[in-house]
Amino acid sequence: MKMNKPEYVDWGLTPYAEAYEKQKALFDAAVKRKINREPVRNTFIFCEHPHVITIGKHGSDANLLFPEEVLKEKQISLFRVNRGGDITYHGPGQLVGYLILDLESFRIGLKEYICRIEETVIDLLAEYQIKGERLAEASGVWIDTGRPGKTRKICAVGVKSSRYVTMHGFALNVSTDLDYFNLINPCGFKDKGVTSMEKELNREIDMEEVKKRLLYFARRHFVRYSSVLTR
Repeated sequence: MKMNKPEYVDWGLTPYAEAYEKQKALFDAAVKRKINREPVRNTFIFCEHPHVITIGKHGSDANLLFPEEVLKEKQISLFRVNRGGDITYHGPGQLVGYLILDLESFRIGLKEYICRIEETVIDLLAEYQIKGERLAEASGVWIDTGRPGKTRKICAVGVKSSRYVTMHGFALNVSTDLDYFNLINPCGFKDKGVTSMEKELNREIDMEEVKKRLLYFARRHFVRYSSVLTR
């Protein structure tokens, strides 16, 4: 199958509901084109969200530790969505990546796709002298996986696919306010923590620089070219 050049789009700070509808429209269009045997528009999307908690299709409401009324008081939205994974938090300072990709055009399956997302983030973290790792029983990127009680997640991964077309993606904590994770059992885990690049390095991190470096590694792991679009 002929490769269709991925496009890069930066949506900036976008409410989750708005981003979901835009992402779903791209995904539905891509699936329709796939069914019609037409080239799919592969798209890398970066954005941030105002405070929101999302629960994946296999997630448990038991991992939401406070009533929805408390979330409303704190101006935190709640959505139940069709991605894999359990419960997570999104907010300012967290780089969210939505990837609308036709995996067949890359000649990879879903497991390899998730692996490539994780490798992209691991390579990015290494640029900042942070050692990111995989955890055998969980997706995403973790730190100190060999230290029980110290293991903490820095990047969540949750995806959906249909006809090998993907949506959703990853959420990397760059300078995220980690206190919001106290409202949930992140990703359903009670014995593991969360962290951010800023916390690990104890200094401010430039989000725009992270985007540029992460896009560079995404190109290495998926393609070696990309066109750039404005918002």
